[in-house]
Amino acid sequence: MMIHFTLNGAPAAHPEGGTLLQALRGEFALNGPRFGCGAEACGACHVLLEGRSVPSCALPVAAVAGRPVVTLEGLGTRANPHPLQTALLAEQAGQCGFCLSGIIVTAAAFLRDNPAPDAEALRVALDGHLCRCGSHNRILRAIMKAAGEMRA
Repeated sequence: MMIHFTLNGAPAAHPEGGTLLQALRGEFALNGPRFGCGAEACGACHVLLEGRSVPSCALPVAAVAGRPVVTLEGLGTRANPHPLQTALLAEQAGQCGFCLSGIIVTAAAFLRDNPAPDAEALRVALDGHLCRCGSHNRILRAIMKAAGEMRA
């Protein structure tokens, strides 16, 4: 049975079985969401499902039937990047970048609902994301910068 859903604004279909992360990285060749822990504990695999940041590593593909999914690749383009992508580059906020796609999609959902956050609220929103490089301060600074630019 094929599971039909919307992926980054376009119709998509994938055979039932496996996880959303496996489908995204496999058949759809999207490299934004990454496999980190497989236990929904590190944040590297996060995507937006109906606008909400969720882990995709253990989420069955069948769970997204009829629903919109957005990955890092769906937030912006090379010609027109999302303000978060621009701010993270400008601040040189990532080192290895492994965690950034999950952080960016979570931050995009958070800023949509909280356009003028304080630093503590942002830290709470990103608490489930692990950065192995220790770039947290630069990442938070970049997200706060993007929040200001998105409000302007």
